[in-house]
Amino acid sequence: MPLVVPGINNTSGGSDMDAWAQKLMGKTVTEQGSGDVNSFAKKDLPERHRIVKPGDAMTMDHQPDRLNIHVDESGTVHNVNFG
Repeated sequence: MPLVVPGINNTSGGSDMDAWAQKLMGKTVTEQGSGDVNSFAKKDLPERHRIVKPGDAMTMDHQPDRLNIHVDESGTVHNVNFG
């Protein structure tokens, strides 16, 4: 039997995550945005977000409305998820 946790196995949250993944994957997140197709401005992110760099410590609290943006050493987004 699959694990069912309210707010985690929600299909509407999945479509939001897919939309954010399409917007951010392969881009860098910048303060103001540079207007080019390879960057995304922080001001356009949801209010509740965090950018996670390699080696960063993260709290383990689950906040379903918080967008986690995982970047690599060069600052390029390689994964996004909610929690």
